[in-house]
Amino acid sequence: MSNTSAHILVYPFPASGHIIPLLDLTRLLLTRGLTVTVLVSPSHLPLLQPLLSSHASVQPLVLSPEPEPPSSSPLGLPAKIRATAALYDPILQWFRSHPHPPVAIVSDFFLGWTHRLATDLGVPRVAFWPSGAFAASITPHIRDPDSEVMRNGMLANFQSWGAVFNSFTELERVYIDHVKKEMGHKKVWAVGPLLPPTDDQTEPTDRGGSSAVPAHEVMTWLDGKRDESVVYVCFGSRVELTSKQTEVLAAALERSEVHFIWCVQEHVAGESVSGTRLERTRVKEMCKAAWNAVKGGSSTRDLDELVEKLMSLVKINDVRVHLLVSALE
Repeated sequence: MSNTSAHILVYPFPASGHIIPLLDLTRLLLTRGLTVTVLVSPSHLPLLQPLLSSHASVQPLVLSPEPEPPSSSPLGLPAKIRATAALYDPILQWFRSHPHPPVAIVSDFFLGWTHRLATDLGVPRVAFWPSGAFAASITPHIRDPDSEVMRNGMLANFQSWGAVFNSFTELERVYIDHVKKEMGHKKVWAVGPLLPPTDDQTEPTDRGGSSAVPAHEVMTWLDGKRDESVVYVCFGSRVELTSKQTEVLAAALERSEVHFIWCVQEHVAGESVSGTRLERTRVKEMCKAAWNAVKGGSSTRDLDELVEKLMSLVKINDVRVHLLVSALE
């Protein structure tokens, strides 16, 4: 592993909807010359295989046992977040024994406890949101006494050295600016939408899990539609819409008369629909803005600035080592 490029530890939350976008960001960091170690649980290691096969400067860090909440826990997500903190000491030991340890940690926003880990290690931590800035901007103002571990973690995110969002400025400028105000600095980057490379034929089509509709059927259907005319709808694997919410959203999509692909969990498939109208023009405008953002636009500029900041940490670290050696002589 080269000690001249910035070595980054990437730690996604162990859920496919969080891992996949952060791996897409990891690929972009790798193509810009950074060295990356990705911490993954044993069961999610297959999601990392495409990166491992195509980039020599990425390494997996698989720590066992896999963090899981007690089977009797009724708290769901908060319990799983708390369980991940069991890796605090193993990560600490790995870091301190590494010949060229990372100069920064990029970790999912659900892993707010890694802010303290980074502080103990003396390196910056960048909080990563696989979604947009709106939810992050209201987090400090939500009181949730039943999930104190989540609230503490979210507050820790705003104390981090930096923040990265899977969004783009043209979509969420107001909320991105608000996050900068809450954090007290401008190291907030919107680098999305994060997507797999369009020219990589080795990228699996089912990287988010199996589907009831074969991928080739989806592609054939898409080939028959005009560019920028299809809306993709997905709420991830952990959000469960109520029947009423499903009905309203489905009806809105149908009445909008836009083409759409909706990833629906099996238990809500086939529900009846009724609802309101989507703003078709606004959807088309945002599709075009998203495309422009990743094609040399605001997201590309933010990504380049993020990489520049991470690269600069190598020089800062070299100065610290030099000063330490000089003090010992």
